[in-house]
Amino acid sequence: MSEQQNVISALPVPGEPGVPEEASSPSKAGSRASMRIWPVEALKWMFSFPAMLGTCLAAKLFYDLKGFLVDPDVWWHVRAGQDILRTHTWPTSDPYSYTVHGMPWLAYEWLGDVVLALVAKHGLQALAAFLFVMGALVTMAIYYYASLCSGSSKAGFVAATLVSLFSVGNFNLRPQMWGALFIAITLIVLEKFRRGQAKALWALPPVFLLWINAHGSWVIGIGIIVVTLFAGLFEFRLGDIEGVRWTLKQRLQLELALAGALAMLPITPYGTELATYPFLVGSSLPLNLRYVMEWFPMPFDIWWGKAFLALLLGAFALQMVYHFTFRLQQSVLAVGAIVMTTIHARFVIIFAPFFAPIAAIMLARWLDKYRREKDKYVLNFAIMAVVVFAVVRYFPSSADLEEKLAAQFPVRAVNFLRAHPVPGPMFNNYGYGGYMVKNFPEQKVFLDGRGELYEVGGVFGQYMQIDGLGPAGFPLLKAYGIRLCVLDKTEPLAVALTAHPDWKTIYTDDKSVILVRRDSAESAVSASERVSTAERSEHEPSID
Repeated sequence: MSEQQNVISALPVPGEPGVPEEASSPSKAGSRASMRIWPVEALKWMFSFPAMLGTCLAAKLFYDLKGFLVDPDVWWHVRAGQDILRTHTWPTSDPYSYTVHGMPWLAYEWLGDVVLALVAKHGLQALAAFLFVMGALVTMAIYYYASLCSGSSKAGFVAATLVSLFSVGNFNLRPQMWGALFIAITLIVLEKFRRGQAKALWALPPVFLLWINAHGSWVIGIGIIVVTLFAGLFEFRLGDIEGVRWTLKQRLQLELALAGALAMLPITPYGTELATYPFLVGSSLPLNLRYVMEWFPMPFDIWWGKAFLALLLGAFALQMVYHFTFRLQQSVLAVGAIVMTTIHARFVIIFAPFFAPIAAIMLARWLDKYRREKDKYVLNFAIMAVVVFAVVRYFPSSADLEEKLAAQFPVRAVNFLRAHPVPGPMFNNYGYGGYMVKNFPEQKVFLDGRGELYEVGGVFGQYMQIDGLGPAGFPLLKAYGIRLCVLDKTEPLAVALTAHPDWKTIYTDDKSVILVRRDSAESAVSASERVSTAERSEHEPSID
């Protein structure tokens, strides 16, 4: 074998799971040879078996997300980002509602809002592409981390696929995607550090600088570092859990990294105020925790919750039989994520990176490690090319996305109100508020997805009374002087008002209904101006 071939076989593939972190320094001749062949090595890495598995994960993710089911909150996030870009100032009071207008409010996720606003400038296809890219980055990071911990890209792939069955439901066009990505990056950095790459810790302060300005989940990142630090203070073996003591140098390095991360938290447009937001949400919003769906417990009565339970029971059964060994840090984080996800299903997005290495370590018992000498680069390239072609070929068109949008939000109802304005305060469905903040700015909303603001202001409880047909509901409608209601046509309030003598339906479609008080109905829209159901179905939806 020639010297150049020796160098090629000796070089580790960049990012290849299972490759030892330490490598001896090559000779000067070997270094020159490696410089000459690095493009070949880069191509081999790009079209390696682990890279092909990652591409297949991305293909599954594209299939899962192509329906473009987006959270209602995305729209007020976009509007907040647009206003920041337009005014070059950060809001300190509510500008979007009439119920809590002027109350103190901070754009707690302003950096994520600005990114969404910049993407939204290019239309729905850009938003759909951004959702896919962010989801792919999170999934690839989890796959890499699981592969790194288990030493097997195959085990990492299967583990990432399993957890994605649950996490993908929370992949959305919201700043929380940045939080999910930063959690995975933090885990990877700490695993690299454990394997001897101390310089990896330098990545943590800039990550936390972005994190504190993008999403409130930074507190989980701090928790990860603290758990990692304390898990290495003792050397022990307790059943299948082991603690490996840090050296004095390693402990000091971790403490310095933690201090650097904490030092980033006040560097925001609002100073230290952003750091209080996670604690506000977690401690003083009982109505949001009780009524907003994303805060509900894990739904074990549907297939999704049953599959989650089956995964946990399967892992428990394997552990009882084979007694896999896990580090204390991995065990604490995994158990914590299971508890959090069981209490609030929204935390399944955290469960994914914490549980994936546990699953991968178990699966590695039966899945052999990647063998580079057996890799079939041409076949990998062909599979990856097919995936890329399929994503491009089947990426939804703007018309398709507008149709999906109209099926989720009151697109046609908003268009109708633009053409036929109704003066006076409006009561809107909770899920419609964010869309109307973005796409119907001339009308102040009753409330939107900023639940913490409306609960602190007392409006969220009032909304529940009105929308839930509580005893104070109709008196509250009168007290607020509500002249207009924009509702989902299937919700109980819409059905009740449709039959109420004081209210009149002026618009309905297969998604929404608009009702006005009868004493203002005729001034709002004449009979000749009303659009028939058949005519409305021909209207082009718009998000402007």
